[in-house]
Amino acid sequence: MLTRRTLCRSLALGGLAGLAGAGRAPAAAANALSMQAAWVNDAEFMGYFVGIQNGFYKAENVDLKYLAGGPDVIPESALLAGRAGLALTTPDTTIRAITSQGAKFKIIGAQCQKSPIGVVRLASSPIKTVKALEGKILAVPPVNMAGVLGMLKINGIAKSSVRIVPYQFDPTSLIKGEIDASVDFVTDVPYTIGLAGKQTVSFLLYDNGVTLYADTAAVTDEYLTANRPLLVRWLRASRAAWVENLKDPAKYPTQFKNTWLSGTGRATENDIYTNTADKPLIDTPSGIFSMTAAGIAANIGYLKSVGIAADRSMFDTSLLADI
Repeated sequence: MLTRRTLCRSLALGGLAGLAGAGRAPAAAANALSMQAAWVNDAEFMGYFVGIQNGFYKAENVDLKYLAGGPDVIPESALLAGRAGLALTTPDTTIRAITSQGAKFKIIGAQCQKSPIGVVRLASSPIKTVKALEGKILAVPPVNMAGVLGMLKINGIAKSSVRIVPYQFDPTSLIKGEIDASVDFVTDVPYTIGLAGKQTVSFLLYDNGVTLYADTAAVTDEYLTANRPLLVRWLRASRAAWVENLKDPAKYPTQFKNTWLSGTGRATENDIYTNTADKPLIDTPSGIFSMTAAGIAANIGYLKSVGIAADRSMFDTSLLADI
């Protein structure tokens, strides 16, 4: 079974240095758009599969080429190398590339209003708050270390008071009781742990100070200038497709098990679980992909608190206003 992202993108982004000034809008027909996903095909990207399969993009005159991600794919690199016009990223890595590598990026929408990364514990554990992590063993993937340290700092908890050990998105150690909690996708790993007969409880890093969007739609400045109408149509079609998908989170994982979702080793029930758990993180009264003033300010505030010089100019909401 393919596990969740284990690539330490905070380190891998160092590879963007040679590409930071090399972004070029891919030469393509006026309605063609290549989109780089952040990970392999699973329920996290169900809305795009629905949009392609059900003709939402075609109806908006968008010829979408969907590029699956994986452990060796850095979405921002796909933008700078011209392999994709749009990529799903995380705002911390994208904005760090802007501030430290000189990359010219804009974030034009947010699929997830809250990141699905959280602290997961067994239901029998007494860890109910961040404060309760003191004196406990917390397993943290390298890619999420910065977020965890930020959460501890914001909540006034000394790093030395929590025993942090490495984690590779494998819940076995939590199931066996070798650790007290782990940092993982709360939209995914509880399903796996449930198969072992264990129940879990979790809380989001977002709800404890790490106020970051997830799966942000990012483009280069150059591509945005050259293809603004196309990107507006992509946002409109993607919003409609996600609305359709979230009407019944069980429908499309079942329908796509032998097409979009084949070959991953994941059970259809796992994708239904994830699709259902993603709904409250994606759906919003402002419209899917929205970035409100308060939401952007929360992202900027957190990033500044951990030394990333984010500012409002890195988020472009004008396309959302046009859909």
